[in-house]
Formats: sequence, C-alpha cells, structure tokens
Amino acid sequence: MSALELGALLSDPAQSGAYFVDVRDRETLEEAALALDFAVAAIDCAGCSDKDEILDRFAQALRFPDWFGANWDALEDCLGDLSWWPASGYVLLLDHIAAWRGADPEAFAILLDILNNVAAGWAEANVPFWAVIPMSAESLPDTQ
Repeated sequence: MSALELGALLSDPAQSGAYFVDVRDRETLEEAALALDFAVAAIDCAGCSDKDEILDRFAQALRFPDWFGANWDALEDCLGDLSWWPASGYVLLLDHIAAWRGADPEAFAILLDILNNVAAGWAEANVPFWAVIPMSAESLPDTQ
C-alpha cells in the first residue's frame, strides 16, 4: 500500500478500529499518521504480565489524568475522552504485546473490545481512532 493510500485509509473514521499488522509495516503506519498530524502514542507492552501492567502502560503513554481509575471501564472512559490531548485523529501503537496476548487471551479480548468500542464512538464524532497491533508475520491471527 502506498503512503497516499495509507493516509486515505487512516483518514477514514468509518474504517477505524483495532487491527493486527505486520511489524514490518509499523514505521510506515506511524509516518503516515504523523503526516496527517494525528496524535500518535507508542505503548510498549514488553514484559507485561497482567491487566494492571497493561493499564499502567496505557496511562503512562497517553498521560491519562489523575482521575483514571486503573480498570477496564476507566480505560474506555479515558480513551473515549482524550480532551487533554486534542487531535484530528489518533493512532495507538501497541508494541510488544504478543507475549501478554498469549499469557492472558481473555484480558486481551476485553482490550480489543474496548479499543473497537472506542473507535466506534470516535467514528460517530468523525474522528479517526486506530489501535495498531504490530506483530511478526507468523504471530498474526489467521484471517481466513
């Protein structure tokens, strides 16, 4: 996909959501988002072993306000607000999350649901919101 095509895709709120991508495409995605003047946050999930650590990584990377309650509902509330970080679009890069995904698939599924719900909410406001999950090609979920 060309940078122009990628920019057009990222600009479309109706396409927003949580997506697995090949880790080799991560840099291009980040560059395309920055070229659109989107807010971009890299969330380093390396070494996370539980939900609390994931929530803490989100809070640190996105500089959540003091009222963040460090639970799933509070994560959804903060991601759906982002008033402290105004932007025309958002891209979250969930780096190194494969180990946590394998260790706690139920919590990972909850996180994906939250990210997709938040993206749908932002789409209603006509704001693109992307959660990109870069993984090695062999770790990508089978979509067939």
